[in-house]
Amino acid sequence: MIRLKDIEKTYENGTQALKGVSFEIADGEFVFLVGPNGSGKSTVIKLLTGELIPTGGRGMVNGFSLSHISDRQIPHMRRTIGVIFQDFRLIGTKTVYENLSLAMRAVGASGKEIRSRIPYVLELVGLSGKEKRYPDELSGGEQQRVAIARALVNNPSTIVADEPTGNLDPGRSLEIMTLLKRINDLGTTVVVVTHERELVNHFDKRVIMLDAGRVVADGAHTYEVASHEA
Repeated sequence: MIRLKDIEKTYENGTQALKGVSFEIADGEFVFLVGPNGSGKSTVIKLLTGELIPTGGRGMVNGFSLSHISDRQIPHMRRTIGVIFQDFRLIGTKTVYENLSLAMRAVGASGKEIRSRIPYVLELVGLSGKEKRYPDELSGGEQQRVAIARALVNNPSTIVADEPTGNLDPGRSLEIMTLLKRINDLGTTVVVVTHERELVNHFDKRVIMLDAGRVVADGAHTYEVASHEA
């Protein structure tokens, strides 16, 4: 469960990025977070992952308070959230298996758990047999699938995808979004930040729209109302 109530965030330079943002995302939901550049989307993501602390309001992510979380609790909160980035952020000198193994070792997984979990996750994202490949031996779409596998490998309850298709062509973008929908169908909460209106309109999912640090729309509607966005 993600719950934000009257969340405000003002940066040290005086920029007020969020101005009373409120919304809830239930366990198992699939939600698109959209809005023009500077609308506050990136700040929301940084709050959800514990990178930032709000300057006002109240927030909870998977049972952890965003306002009162201790440094000791942040790693525990982050284990409940898998993050997918636009630029993949894979380690180029490590194989697919090694990239996933590192993510599991970082949270204390045993060798047995690693050997059991990685093949399952690679099969889920359609990369069985690619374990020994290096990132530069894979296409962009395959690299993003590795990034999705890495986000899933520690079995988080929530996936946050920040512009996950930004570096992919339309065909690959649809494949990745369809994969995220499949992951959601298995019970994982999925939050996708995107500028791609066509993709949002293709999937009949809830859309939360931000503009100038505020929620300006929230519901199961298309992205057409944001046609002014660059």
